[in-house]
Amino acid sequence: MSIKVVLADDHAIVRDGVRAVLERKGKDMEIVAEIANGKELVDWAENNQADVYVVDISMPVLNGVEAVQRLTKNNPETKVVMLSMYDDRISVEKSLKAGAKGFLVKVSTADEIVDAIREVAGGRFYLCSKVSKYIVQGFLGKTTARKRDVTGLTPKEKEVLQLIAEGYSSKQIAKTFNLSLNTIHVHRNNIMKKLGIHKQAELVRYAIKEGIAQL
Repeated sequence: MSIKVVLADDHAIVRDGVRAVLERKGKDMEIVAEIANGKELVDWAENNQADVYVVDISMPVLNGVEAVQRLTKNNPETKVVMLSMYDDRISVEKSLKAGAKGFLVKVSTADEIVDAIREVAGGRFYLCSKVSKYIVQGFLGKTTARKRDVTGLTPKEKEVLQLIAEGYSSKQIAKTFNLSLNTIHVHRNNIMKKLGIHKQAELVRYAIKEGIAQL
């Protein structure tokens, strides 16, 4: 049986590139869906199944880390390979803590992409060569304890914060989540209160710094 793969990346050119790699080298793999943002990914997974999800960290509406947290919360057996432009320790740690079983950077080789999907589909972990040399010790050791989310933001507040940072208006955010405008205002006020931030620009900087949103 073929490995059913979902590609989640907001850039069509990236999805095209991964698809081309799998068509050329992943004869045992089948792409069953291509998705452009984290919310669509979570919605798709509620009614469909795949063997491996290849997920970009930086996506609109709901970023990859938050999406993976939801996927693995709803189904702990979900197998995810995270795909990122970045190979820094924090990005990798957040991805693994969210439940991802693999991590690739977008300059990974075709062989690494195929190997990662096969390894994760088989129930194993896979870290590309760009990050494996330092992340294992950092993730399993003491370094992960030094950076924790002490803000107390709820998952929904993080989603709202991401959209604020991406320039969405309160009306657009309300429409995206099918919530009332008043509810979004309450979320915004709670976010500012918890973070001790009272200006939009500072919220944007915070969201980017914490990896909730990307430039």
